[in-house]
Amino acid sequence: MGRGKSRVQTAGVFGTQKGFDAFMIKVTARPHESVEQLVKRFKKMCEKEGLTKDIKRSSYYEKPSERKRRRLRKVEKRILQLERTGGR
Repeated sequence: MGRGKSRVQTAGVFGTQKGFDAFMIKVTARPHESVEQLVKRFKKMCEKEGLTKDIKRSSYYEKPSERKRRRLRKVEKRILQLERTGGR
């Protein structure tokens, strides 16, 4: 980076996603952006990537049968929603 351009990058959250081993969420500070706004944007990005949901789910042990049951409920819910909307 050249002179006069100061950029602050804050990162450090790793997660897992389907098809990827690990990814890192990076947030670059915008000019005249407060730390609170930066943290808010970072949290929003984490939620958008599903990282917070993944962390909560992996914070306790889930038996394989429970994992399978949860996935089946999710599929059933998706099918019901498709039937209600007419397959849109």
